[in-house]
Amino acid sequence: MMLRKEDSIGRWISMLYRYGQIYVGKKMQPYGIGKGQFMFLIKLFQRDGLSQEDLTESLNFDKATTARALRKLEQEGYIIREKNEGDRRSNRVFLTTKARDIEPFIFEVLNNWTEILAAGFTPGEKKQVLGLLERMANNAAKYAKTEKE
Repeated sequence: MMLRKEDSIGRWISMLYRYGQIYVGKKMQPYGIGKGQFMFLIKLFQRDGLSQEDLTESLNFDKATTARALRKLEQEGYIIREKNEGDRRSNRVFLTTKARDIEPFIFEVLNNWTEILAAGFTPGEKKQVLGLLERMANNAAKYAKTEKE
């Protein structure tokens, strides 16, 4: 049976992603943070001091994308990169005070986007959607892992 484009999960996820990128881009523009750097800050708020390689792997970006995003964040004063004492060939990435100062705003942007997406949902529906999306992400990650091997 041929799927109709309206039945494609990927189509809807792609649309949500694009609209989310537009939303985040507009909100972060006054801070000099592009939609491409946003996720790196989120990851560093969760765990400051990650290596560049850890950021690349955990966000599933290529090394060049990570390097560009970190260079921009460094130029804007949101991060500093330091040589990893355990491995001088790699860098660890740390948030600056400037980044910490806007952390509440960044999480407010994320929360507001979630509220926009879930407008009219019951608490049970929100929980169900989150559970289903998490399962889909895990399925995608498992597939990507088997493709690498």
